[in-house]
Amino acid sequence: MTAEDPFVAHRSLLFTVAYEMLGSAADAEDVLQESWLRWADVDRSQVREPRAYLVRTVTRQALNRRRTVSRSREEYVGEWLPEPLLTSPDVAEDVELAESVSIAMLTVLETLGPTERAVFVLREVFEMPYGEIAEAIGKSAATVRQIARRARDHVAARRPRVQVSRTEQQAVVERFLASLRTGQLQELLEVMAPDVVLIADGGGLAAAALAPIHGAELVATVLARANRLVAAFETTPVWLNGAPAGRFEIDGEPTAVSLVVENGRVTRVYLMRNPLKLTRLDEPAELTR
Repeated sequence: MTAEDPFVAHRSLLFTVAYEMLGSAADAEDVLQESWLRWADVDRSQVREPRAYLVRTVTRQALNRRRTVSRSREEYVGEWLPEPLLTSPDVAEDVELAESVSIAMLTVLETLGPTERAVFVLREVFEMPYGEIAEAIGKSAATVRQIARRARDHVAARRPRVQVSRTEQQAVVERFLASLRTGQLQELLEVMAPDVVLIADGGGLAAAALAPIHGAELVATVLARANRLVAAFETTPVWLNGAPAGRFEIDGEPTAVSLVVENGRVTRVYLMRNPLKLTRLDEPAELTR
């Protein structure tokens, strides 16, 4: 491949499409590999719009991949969370992109069916025409419009309703990480909403709660206990999936934490502890739309 090849030119876009449909960077990379093999066999002279053609190809392969991994996700140990990606602060400049790749949004998208998720991502995030989406998923444009409406309603009912500024998000995340370092219950309680929910993903490979933990007191107790179990508990502020977040180690095992902030307090805590999902935290991913 050369830099002039459309696949190379649009690779970041194609990866973002696949990642948003699957919530897994590893699966997204597999989709891109399969899509490249198909692209290599195409008569380029017959492709009028390479970008649209490649997005359609990646969409089809992502849907195929989703069917392949569906059984493993049904058998997953504990809660399943998306694979976090290290990103630069620049990703947050595109507010819609940052929201669409956030851990919170990707978790909501997991509640959609594969086709609904594909339609939502292509229409709401990448603003593809209904006709192109219809060609990508093999349905009529009228059907795609109906699917898009259902998907929008489904996501709207489950996504965080209060939008906060980047400055406020960063300030609350820093307060949370500072409280986590001290392990003081009162400090943690003050930075979290009373109805906060903690969701942890260990995948059976790292210690993690198997079900969501509800309520500030219980969540603070769990987090403070983790601090007491570790001799040197250090947190590092990072940008994950277009938002301020943190990373640290518990008993030598890496952990990434992503937060939802509403009204100046943390309402959701996502702890990613599955080591297979924490292999991309050293080099920023290139996400674009």
